[in-house]
This record gives sequence, C-alpha cells and structure tokens, in this order.
Amino acid sequence: MGAVAALGLLAFSAGAAAETWRIGLEEIEGSVQHRYAEQFKELVEEQSDGDITVQLLPYGTWGSTYSSLYDAVQGGAIQMGFGSGALGGTVPESQLLNLNFIMPADQLETTKVLNSDAFLKSEAWQQAFRQRDLVPLAELPEGYQVWTANKAIRAPADMKGVNIRVMDNSLLRSTYNAYGATPTTIAYGELYSALQQGQADANIQPVFAHEEMGFYEVQSHMIFARQSQFVATLMGNADWYDGLSDARRAMLDKVTGKLVRAGHDMQTRFNQERLETIKSESDITIIELDDAQRDAFRKLAKPVRQTYIDEVGERGEQSLNILLKAFKKAGGE
Repeated sequence: MGAVAALGLLAFSAGAAAETWRIGLEEIEGSVQHRYAEQFKELVEEQSDGDITVQLLPYGTWGSTYSSLYDAVQGGAIQMGFGSGALGGTVPESQLLNLNFIMPADQLETTKVLNSDAFLKSEAWQQAFRQRDLVPLAELPEGYQVWTANKAIRAPADMKGVNIRVMDNSLLRSTYNAYGATPTTIAYGELYSALQQGQADANIQPVFAHEEMGFYEVQSHMIFARQSQFVATLMGNADWYDGLSDARRAMLDKVTGKLVRAGHDMQTRFNQERLETIKSESDITIIELDDAQRDAFRKLAKPVRQTYIDEVGERGEQSLNILLKAFKKAGGE
C-alpha cells in the first residue's frame, strides 16, 4: 500500500468532466518509453477532443522500485504503466518475453507479431495479466539486448563466472546460469556505481539505455549477440479498463495500433543515434557475434524454454506456443 499512498496526490474526482490517464514509465525522460508515451499522449488527447489528459510519470516519480510501479497500477493509483524484465515477479508468464533466441531477425516482424491479436489478445496472455488485476494493452520492443563487459565475450567459455547484472527475473537468472555466468540483481539507479566499483562485471541493456545511463563509460567491451529484444508491456489496471466505454476502448486500440510501426521506427532511430554517440565518446570495443558464435549460445538457451513452462504452468506454455508458431512464420530462430 506504500506506493498507493505515495501516489495519493494523483487522485482525481470521478465527477469531473475531463478524465486523467496516468502512465508510469520504467525509464527516464528522453528514453524510448518516454517518447512512445509522448506520442500516445498526443494521439489520445487529440482523438478525445481534449476530454482526456494523459500525464507521464518517468522513472523514479512513482517510487524507488519497479514493484512500486506495478503495485500502483494493480491498485488503480495509476491507470497504466510499462512492465518489462522485473514484471516477472508480478506476472510470471511475462517472462516469456525474456526468452533468448526465439525472435525473428527482422525487428519489425517481432513488433508486429507481439502486437497481433493472435498473441496480444489471446486468452492465455490476457488471463495471465487479468489474474493480477492488469490487462496488456500493447507490446513495445525497444531494440536488441546488448551485453557490456570488462572482457571480450565471443563464446560461452568467455561468460563463465562473469558477474552479470540481470533484472529481478528468475528466467533471466536461469538463462545466464545456462551460459555459465553468475547473474546478480542490482537496482537500475545503482547500476552505474556498481559497475564502476566492480560489484558487477557485465550488464544487459538496449543500446539507448547503455548510452543514456552512461554504462558504457565503465565497461570496456560491447557485445552484440542478437539473442533477444528488450520488450516492455504497456498494461492497464483491469478495473479501470473494464470501466471504459466501448468507444474509449476502441480508441485505445486505434492509438496503440498506430504506434506499432511508430514504436519500431522510434527505437531504431534511438538505438542507432545512441550507438554513434557511444562510439564517438569512448574507445569501447564493439564485438558482433557471427552465426556460429550465436549458435553456441542458442543451444544453451533452448532448454530454458522448458524451465519457463515448468515455472509458470499451462498459460505460459500456451503463450509460448502461440508466439513460437507466429515467430516461425515470420522468420524466427
């Protein structure tokens, strides 16, 4: 209840003519999530003729941990919020989006599949969230997850014993244990100093996050394995969503539908620009794994799919099968 109490100032009068929709972000201003939310705000306010005001709450304005954000959305203090790797503690099935080597090489295809009715509106995926008083509204891939480390990593042997920071997510820990690393969980806001002080040897983020948080300044190597994209789920409070009129829900669908391609283009531009900044402002060594090198990691990652099923159960297995079928059709791995 602490997160809800802390956000009490955000309460609004149900009798007011205008509605206020609030979105909690896991990232800071200037991030992919923030830019997506800005466009969401523009579209919603335009299509509601000003009857709805959308308020953005960047990282840190809703509490000190990601669970504070998820609790606030579950409790209704915030109508919507993003959830990614750390969401596994609240919605275990959401760890599906952290599985390595299942997504198509074409990042736009990944974005389309994740936002398709076949997956996003499937009974299994919807119920996974609704069982926790949430509803998934859209999926936002934010670019490939990229490793940084204080050594070159080209094979699982190079990962052995590396103390790598992962989000608080059991599936991510299982994945990096399978690679031979030693996964550790460190709060996002404390990660720079942890890397600087040697409390962690390596890190996993999209390129834009490595740049905006300065992680590349305290690491010597950046490794592109193209093992997975970083995906954030835009989710709403279930009671709030169910209380919307049919017209409001249709408008939400229209807005998130428009943002599928826009979100892809946004993250592509962000990550390209931020990579150029990293290259120009540091002497970090860039490593891109070839197909044979990636295959060595892929073989170790595949059994983690069964770990996921064992941990989360039938709904997770159904969601995985839907996604694997759709990704295979779209050119997945």
